[in-house]
Amino acid sequence: MNKVPVFVLIFTFSAIFLVTYEGCNKYVKKTTIEKESFGTLPNGKKIDIYTLQNKNGIELKIMNYGGAIVSARVPDKNGNFADVVLGYDSLQGYLKDNPYFGPIVGRYANRIAKGKFALKGKVYTLALNDGPNHLHGGMKGFDKRVWDAVPEKVKNGVALKLHYFSKDGEEGYPGDLNVTVTYTLTNNNELRIDYSATTDKPTIVNLTNHTYWNLAGKGDILNQEMMINADKFTPVDSTLIPTGELKSVRGTPFDFRKSRPIGDQINEDDPQLVYTHGGYDHNWVLNKNVPGSLTLAARVTEPISGRVLEIWTTEPGLQFYSGNFLDGSITGKNGQVYRKHDAFVLEAQHFPDSPNHPNFPSVVLKPGEKYTQTTIYKFKTVQ
Repeated sequence: MNKVPVFVLIFTFSAIFLVTYEGCNKYVKKTTIEKESFGTLPNGKKIDIYTLQNKNGIELKIMNYGGAIVSARVPDKNGNFADVVLGYDSLQGYLKDNPYFGPIVGRYANRIAKGKFALKGKVYTLALNDGPNHLHGGMKGFDKRVWDAVPEKVKNGVALKLHYFSKDGEEGYPGDLNVTVTYTLTNNNELRIDYSATTDKPTIVNLTNHTYWNLAGKGDILNQEMMINADKFTPVDSTLIPTGELKSVRGTPFDFRKSRPIGDQINEDDPQLVYTHGGYDHNWVLNKNVPGSLTLAARVTEPISGRVLEIWTTEPGLQFYSGNFLDGSITGKNGQVYRKHDAFVLEAQHFPDSPNHPNFPSVVLKPGEKYTQTTIYKFKTVQ
């Protein structure tokens, strides 16, 4: 066996070390948050957009108009990044009659039947902005409000803290409501959303985020595989208001207890799917041993890219919407036309129309109490 001179060994080792170090350094990103102008509202109010990036290169863009998630660039199994969120290239798109691309929705997310609910013996009347019903806080809900934004460096990531003060009577809701929503992008590739609110009068509160996801970054989501951790769902009537029943998913198109393609049963002749224009727009009753505990609600896998999105939440329900009302009339980012089933929405929340169903978990918030909710979106990949 020939001996290799010592000086050659030292040189070879040094060269390998330098290449490895430089290669790693090339791909390591800094954890940053940056603010830029994103346009101006018709009333002259300037809107900002914040870019959050973690050390792994995942990048989120969030604006203070509606607290909307404008984009989310995440890697596939080969390290290639793509934007997996639907939306617009500029503020002007969001000022049109858009289908809630990415914002915080409230004061009450989802639907309230006929825009009415009773509290402490008084009947409150809300705007009817979804056929005969009230939807996502009304004509000018939290999605159309300008939030105060404060960027923060936090342990293991960066955060954007948003605050909004909703006055007593706004959109028909009682009580002054102080709302804080904090988006945190961690170096563990998690988007954590923490919600809190207090009131000076009894009121109802149900907050969520309404981002449209497509883990492929384009095309439809019918082959993306969904798991929902729920044995029951809440069936709806023809106006998409829950009947009050908590129905077993067993033997129905709503059984996602085992992961399967979203499009697997989406075209079945089931009245529930007909009501929602050929797709899902329903609330699942999440399996929880302890109410209010942070548990896995859903997992979506895109088989080609290997991207995985997990949703963990403290909320009792998860609204799964399969983009049924996208009809090709909207042109979004990079000139992309959004068509039916081009995205899914997973809204962690309390059940729709809860104020009118005593058997549903309560959404009443009283003075001296604090509303809290935490939902985490975990980005992963599989080979």
